[in-house]
Amino acid sequence: MQLSLSEIRQNAIRFAAAWSEGGNERADAQEFWIDLFAVFGVKRRSVASFEERVRNARGTYSRLDVFYSAVMIGEHKSRGEDLSKAKSQAFEYVEHLTREGRELDVPQHIVLSDFENIVIYDLDGKNPGDPIASFKTAELPDQFRHLLFLAGRQTRPIDPEDPINIRAVEILGQLHDALERGGYVGYDLERFLVRVLFCLFADSTGIFPPDCFKTIVRETREDGFGLGAIIEQMFQVLDRPREARVANLPEIFAELPYVNGRLFAERLRVANFDADMRQALLKACNFNWARISPAVFGSLFQSIMAGDTGQKKRRQIGAHYTSERDIMKLVRALFLDDLEEDLKACGSDRRRLLKFQDKLASLRFLDPACGCGNFLVVTYRELRRLELEMLLRLHEKEKDTARLLLDSLLKVDVDQMHGMEIEEWPALIAEVALWLIDHQMNQRVGEAFGEPVLRLPLKKSAHIVKTNALRHDWNQAIDAGQCSYVLGNPPFVGSKWQNDEQRADMKAVAGKVKSYGLLDYVTGWYIKASEYIQNTRIRCAFVSTNSITQGEQVGVLWPALLDRGIKIHFAHRTFAWTSEARGKAHVHVVIIGFGAFDLPGKTLYDYPDLKGEPIRDHSAGKTISPYLVFGPEITITNRSQPLCKVPRMVSGNKPIDDGHYLFTPEEKRDFLAREPQAEPLFRRWLGGHEFINGVERWFLLVSGRTPSELRSMPHVLDRIEAVRKFRAGSKSEPTRRLASTPTEFHTRFTPKAKFLAMPQVSSERRQYIPVAYLDDSYLPGDKLRCIADATPYHFGVMVSAMHMAWVRHVTGRLKSDYQYSIKLVYNNFPWPESPGDRQVKAVERAAQGVLDARARFPDQTLADLYDPRTTPPALVEAHRALDRAVDRCYRPSPFEHERGRVEYLFGLYQRLITPLTAAKSRRAR
Repeated sequence: MQLSLSEIRQNAIRFAAAWSEGGNERADAQEFWIDLFAVFGVKRRSVASFEERVRNARGTYSRLDVFYSAVMIGEHKSRGEDLSKAKSQAFEYVEHLTREGRELDVPQHIVLSDFENIVIYDLDGKNPGDPIASFKTAELPDQFRHLLFLAGRQTRPIDPEDPINIRAVEILGQLHDALERGGYVGYDLERFLVRVLFCLFADSTGIFPPDCFKTIVRETREDGFGLGAIIEQMFQVLDRPREARVANLPEIFAELPYVNGRLFAERLRVANFDADMRQALLKACNFNWARISPAVFGSLFQSIMAGDTGQKKRRQIGAHYTSERDIMKLVRALFLDDLEEDLKACGSDRRRLLKFQDKLASLRFLDPACGCGNFLVVTYRELRRLELEMLLRLHEKEKDTARLLLDSLLKVDVDQMHGMEIEEWPALIAEVALWLIDHQMNQRVGEAFGEPVLRLPLKKSAHIVKTNALRHDWNQAIDAGQCSYVLGNPPFVGSKWQNDEQRADMKAVAGKVKSYGLLDYVTGWYIKASEYIQNTRIRCAFVSTNSITQGEQVGVLWPALLDRGIKIHFAHRTFAWTSEARGKAHVHVVIIGFGAFDLPGKTLYDYPDLKGEPIRDHSAGKTISPYLVFGPEITITNRSQPLCKVPRMVSGNKPIDDGHYLFTPEEKRDFLAREPQAEPLFRRWLGGHEFINGVERWFLLVSGRTPSELRSMPHVLDRIEAVRKFRAGSKSEPTRRLASTPTEFHTRFTPKAKFLAMPQVSSERRQYIPVAYLDDSYLPGDKLRCIADATPYHFGVMVSAMHMAWVRHVTGRLKSDYQYSIKLVYNNFPWPESPGDRQVKAVERAAQGVLDARARFPDQTLADLYDPRTTPPALVEAHRALDRAVDRCYRPSPFEHERGRVEYLFGLYQRLITPLTAAKSRRAR
């Protein structure tokens, strides 16, 4: 049983009396250290040795005064002797251990003493060469917390950003790989690792006697023979109450607690350990698991999955694990900020504090894609933190004067957490992770009140259901009438990446939604949640890829949700998602909080820097649109004609030629050497890439030529025949029909004068999508968007901040690049309603200023000019002037930020479509 802090303090008082100056004249160093370990309940056999030998750089042996493997090195000097030499020796011993290949034995702490003084160094700290504590031995009763690592207690706050979390990932992954190489695979391996993970944590945090599991492993044969059977016996002991265990158990087994919780109930195939497997397990035993955050277990799972097929498997499952920092963004906005305000309002009022605790204990949480439980773990930890703060207020006067029955005071428990997970192993890890965070929080309660809290045997557990959440009735996980919050991070799988089973899931969930095939997999959780929360006060929040708030998906998903009365309560607009695991994926996400009821106030979190901290904007009486701006609850859908009176935009020419009509300059030269008559047929070709980057390409334009002309050029005929065969062999019926006219484009745009062109796809890094005038000598490809008869005013608006604000929120994305849609973006863009001649001329002058600024750099490509790192200052200033001129066409006052522009544009869009919608409704009647 772990000693309470008050018991440790009493032991420290006795130790100080015996060993402080004048208290003990024997001055026996070994007795000093044995007594010091006893203060923290550490038995002598847990200490590896005194006078441990380690080979030094000279090839001879040095002796360590005290060596507690992987925990500490103690170096002792005579009373009053300078401890700086002891420090140098101890740090040298650490180097010797590493050089000798004994990485498993390298300690985490160094402790120095001369009987009168104790100095402590943390080798995993930020400044390992500086002591974390230095005090007189007589002061140990007040300073003992610095040495709690001897009792398996955490001595510093758990930091989710601590690199030790990544080391934990690596160590467990190495153990997995060693077991797998030894032939221990599949179902048994998964469950074995989860049990080992629990034991490692228990060894480091006082659930087990200090280093109990490590001692069991260390005392086995070096070749690993028999270790698997010993561990299996230990598992069976942990699954039995003490009174039901067999007699004559080895002492170290008899000390193990009864765990229960079904964790060790199932019998697994015994692992046949070899030397490598044993060494990997020993390395895990020597790691300080007390310092990891259980919220990082998702990353443990992700690392272990990362074999040859791991990356592909993770993409298919959509297993993206959000960092604790990002989880807290959701948790705070969904419920935590409100609960903290409630606690603050309680003050020290006993009745209100007890009512607040009852509220905490009544809350029920559901994560319908819980994975390894990251969101549930953080949620539970924060509930326990609030309960502890409440208890400290309630019992502030009692905690130092009377022993409280802490177990009876705690009401928040892990059975308030509910989850659904499609894979069995992460579901099991989620359950264990919640037990571990429960123990960590019990330790915090114990430290606050001076008495240990150990909830063993396990009587309650989280309710994690192994199921496909999109095919499961969520009421079977937890009845909607009992649920308080739904939260999580559903899988990130784009519509094009879904496998057959996932497409079937989407059909089952969203089959009645028009064009549901365009939807990402994550939207299935929104649709299921919208059904589950009907006629309740349940509040939901999901982390999602930002694609569900952009492009065509908005017009497919959100009308279905809005029709069910869904209201967006808060939203974190686009920010850069961070994974805890190696090989962090680059994903831009949003967090959307919603319910089937309205709230008087809504909150948006905006990210000027996608990797930075948000700016909070709370507003009463406004709605949040599906595009995550304050504005009307409308969605933009494809429109065949422009909403406003502006020239039509069309795509360029689409050849469907398999490249047979396209030539580089070198290919053109070689072709004309063989077919000189073809020179009049060549036109300068511009696709999106060529347009932006100034790449020279040529197109063999055979359309419009007479048959006799073409037949007189055999090499041209060869190209035509190649195109005919390519089209005829297509799987697409429309393309096969085009084989009968191989000289013609699929779609054609023939400019007769100067026209505007812009690329269909452009990098999101550019502040403006490059738009330029081209003359009719160019042949635009289908990756260009073209506007004939465009005036300088039209050019000015198209390259303005107003238009780009609309693009960023309405257009779809190709990876992260803008994919400009004519029907969705251009045809719905709300142009200024009635700009005056003076305003139009101001835009035209500013637009010419942009063209003039470009003209000063005739040898630079549009890619050069619009790279944010290299844009010339003159062009930057020209665009600013143009933005001001275009803004004034919309309203006299300037826009402070892009979101203000977007909110204005959506309001204008609603005004423009209202008469059209009304007219359509009258025609329908």
